[in-house]
Amino acid sequence: MKKPIVAIMMGSDSDLKVMGEAGAILKKFDVPYEIKVLSAHRTPEETIKYAKSAGAKGIKVIIAGAGGAAHLAGVVAAHALIPVIGVPLETEHLGGIDSLLSTVQMPSGVPVGCMAIGSSGAKNAALFALGILSLSDKKIYSGLEKYRNKLTNSVLAKNKR
Repeated sequence: MKKPIVAIMMGSDSDLKVMGEAGAILKKFDVPYEIKVLSAHRTPEETIKYAKSAGAKGIKVIIAGAGGAAHLAGVVAAHALIPVIGVPLETEHLGGIDSLLSTVQMPSGVPVGCMAIGSSGAKNAALFALGILSLSDKKIYSGLEKYRNKLTNSVLAKNKR
């Protein structure tokens, strides 16, 4: 089994349905990943320990999904030098707008990439991670190129009907 190069993090296993969408994309591209359920609030020491050690373990990009105040991505970014991509998750009261605003407003100096709310964001986070990885991996670059061509061709094919 290959060592994971992408980490998918979430604060609760109830987020797995949405964040699993990122894993499905990575799996299609044969990119090894690991999933971690760690909370910025409920397991702060473990979260920080993981963030600090991720790069040394071979993780190259972290995708972090969180709802509400969405602290997970920011806490991870504060302790990891590798890219962190935040996925705002839907919330009961504000539908994820709170998560989106929290993720997109990270303070200067500790960047977090921010995707859309929910499943679309999780999928795009994986594709964005693949884009980052493709800078140094020709196989991933080629896979992304084929993926994009397939998207293009599917749209153009609809015009021929």
